[in-house]
Amino acid sequence: MISHEQIEKNVGWMALLIVLVVAVGGLVEIVPLFNQRSTTEPVKGLKPYTPLQLAGRDVYIREGCYNCHSQMIRPFRAETERYGHYSVAGEFVYDHPFQWGSKRTGPDLHRVGGRYSDDWHRAHLRQPRDLVPESNMPAYPYLEKAKVDPPTVAARMRALRMIGVPYAEEDIQAAFKDTAGKTEEDALVAYLQGLGTALKSAR
Repeated sequence: MISHEQIEKNVGWMALLIVLVVAVGGLVEIVPLFNQRSTTEPVKGLKPYTPLQLAGRDVYIREGCYNCHSQMIRPFRAETERYGHYSVAGEFVYDHPFQWGSKRTGPDLHRVGGRYSDDWHRAHLRQPRDLVPESNMPAYPYLEKAKVDPPTVAARMRALRMIGVPYAEEDIQAAFKDTAGKTEEDALVAYLQGLGTALKSAR
């Protein structure tokens, strides 16, 4: 039998036991979540992203918007009064990877869908300080000219279908028509306008 003192003095044993404890603790905490309906089933009314929204989400991630904007409203009064109903796991079952986080250099964007017009979002992306003078967000005027690539969107949809997002083949084929001639700005605005709307419509 190895004593506590021997474990403390032996780096190899200490490291092995730490890994073992963390692994067991992680399994106990994480595995049950895969069997809870509240974390694996979509909220009523939730649909997978449209091809244009999916392209916009890729732009959002590529441009690093998540570095300043959370998409997780925590169940605290200060947050729910400002942003709306707190985030629930069922709203994010089709997000791979999800955009949760608590970074708030800019405001939380989880319930931004429908809060502002498309024109407001376009103006904000092109020159944020024209609408929010105190903003330190960079401008993204080049998104207005950059075109979405339909084959890439269709390929992304096929990949997401392989991991459980319920895209039908006709949905994937529609990506070519839905995103043809669209700009990355169009796509990003479509993505932002869809954020947080599923739970709103279900209530």
